[in-house]
Amino acid sequence: MTAPRVVEPTAADVLAAGAVLWRPGTHGVEIALVHRPKYDDWSFPKGKLDAGETMPFAAVREIAEETGQACRLGPLIGDVRYAVAEGGKLVRYWAAEARGGEFTPGAETDELRWLDAPAAAELLSYPHDLGILERFAALGPPVSVIALVRHGKAGSRAQWDGNDALRPLSGSGREQAGQLDVLLGLFGPDRVLSAPPVRCRDTVAPLADRLALPIGEEPLLGEDGYVADPGAGLARLRELAREPGVSVVCSQGGVIPHLVGTLAGDAGLLGVDPGDVPARKGSTWLLTFGADAALRAADYYEHPRG
Repeated sequence: MTAPRVVEPTAADVLAAGAVLWRPGTHGVEIALVHRPKYDDWSFPKGKLDAGETMPFAAVREIAEETGQACRLGPLIGDVRYAVAEGGKLVRYWAAEARGGEFTPGAETDELRWLDAPAAAELLSYPHDLGILERFAALGPPVSVIALVRHGKAGSRAQWDGNDALRPLSGSGREQAGQLDVLLGLFGPDRVLSAPPVRCRDTVAPLADRLALPIGEEPLLGEDGYVADPGAGLARLRELAREPGVSVVCSQGGVIPHLVGTLAGDAGLLGVDPGDVPARKGSTWLLTFGADAALRAADYYEHPRG
């Protein structure tokens, strides 16, 4: 399974974002297509970025504006490039689960249809959208998602005299925690978990507080527990991967690269080098698992703003 990484867009005159919006149907997955009267075409919901907006936030906003649906953002599907009047355009697509709402026809989109994949392929107006639909179908809807977060910036280890597990976030780290609260909210978390260090718990505390979710402690996914028994840590993550829904797990730099690299290597996942897995402070790996709890996609959000 090929899993594109979330990277900064390369040079493009116009940036846009959207999603293959899906929901469970009577006979399988249904996909949302919208009709744009200005162009008389059928496409996935998408649109240009607002000033200062990042790609994942634009995708969720455009879904709400064009379909009326709240959604839970999932794995990255891929990018499409084509020429427009302003120059080169890049559109980034995610898979997104519909979470309820009501469509209101308007000037931008006047019709919404929920279709199975073959019917959607027949209706789509552009060949590049067919490629996105094929990638979504190959990936399939996620069964379980883990947002694996590295804690935000902490105070200097050299200037901290106490137990290192009690070393708190710095001012920059607290700012990252606030940004992560908003970004991780796009993924629709069902549970929030953390390694024992205070800086890990405090990184996900704003999210847990806002969603009124308890923070479960995961000693095997902290550096002390993981270094002592990596196999037990990997087994615990795989156990979490069998939990339906979305788990946010905050861990540390001595854990995340080995965890992600091992999972990606075991799954034969293209796009992730098991020997070179980045894990900046405040970053997130969005790990998508199928029904067999095997890793299907791994997307890296380097910055806490997406």
